[in-house]
Amino acid sequence: MKISVVVPSFNEEGNIPEIVNQLTLRLAKYDSYEIIFVDDGSSDQSLTLLEKFHTSDRRVNYISLSRNFGHQNALKAGLDFASGDCIVSMDADLQHPPEMIDQLIEKWLQGYDIVYTKRMVDKKLSFFKRKSSSLFYKLINFLSDTKIEDGTADFRLVDKSVLSVFSNMKENDLFIRGLMKWVGFKQFCIEYYPNTRFSGTSKYSVAKMFKFALKGITSFSVKPLYLSTLLGSFISLLAFGYGIYALCIGLFTDRAVSGWSSVIISVLFIGGLQLMMMGIIGEYIGKLFMQAKGRPQYIIRKKSF
Repeated sequence: MKISVVVPSFNEEGNIPEIVNQLTLRLAKYDSYEIIFVDDGSSDQSLTLLEKFHTSDRRVNYISLSRNFGHQNALKAGLDFASGDCIVSMDADLQHPPEMIDQLIEKWLQGYDIVYTKRMVDKKLSFFKRKSSSLFYKLINFLSDTKIEDGTADFRLVDKSVLSVFSNMKENDLFIRGLMKWVGFKQFCIEYYPNTRFSGTSKYSVAKMFKFALKGITSFSVKPLYLSTLLGSFISLLAFGYGIYALCIGLFTDRAVSGWSSVIISVLFIGGLQLMMMGIIGEYIGKLFMQAKGRPQYIIRKKSF
């Protein structure tokens, strides 16, 4: 039995020595294992550290991407090269507890193909972070047929049979936690409380979080297009009714429709709504455009195997 652990990292030089130490201690009990770090275009000394660890322990491997392709693409690169019977993916900041690997493997040995984790509510997180995360999962579950539990992330174990299916997916805009639910198989959830980040700061800004949420929603549903059609029809009906009302006022009463405020407000509202709908449509067209180009999901500059 061989265990693979995939760790995407971006500017995590302060965390790499600690996570290598914890993982090697945790995995020493197993017959065979490999750790694959995916350096996602880091500008610090992350790659230099990984090269040193690989020199001293050939089970610690690395893949260096030619630039920053994003967390999901970096994770895909690591999964594509993993050779274990089961593969664990986790972040490099140690918020995903390495000690849980034993629990993941135990459930896998019981016959589960995917063992994923669900983060319990961490009171130490900011109010905005907690509420925005909850809102994201509620929104994606409302708009998509693929249901994702609140608090799930990319800390999971997958069987090699699942990985063989996943590796054949050529989607340009990856949302892996959604894909893992979509593929099906026998799945089990383990709840956990995240650790405090060992070193450094989070690389996810508000803008990146919004972009990631938009990617997740549009990757698994066309309901936004359907809803925009319904909303557009409803607003058109209201506008038609208001037009009939204004016409009747002008023809059958001595009260002329005075002022232009209502007209300006209506025009701005409907115009803004149209722009929003065009943005939704543009998001889907953009996905088709990027997918049609057929560019690789990542480019490897250097690897240790």
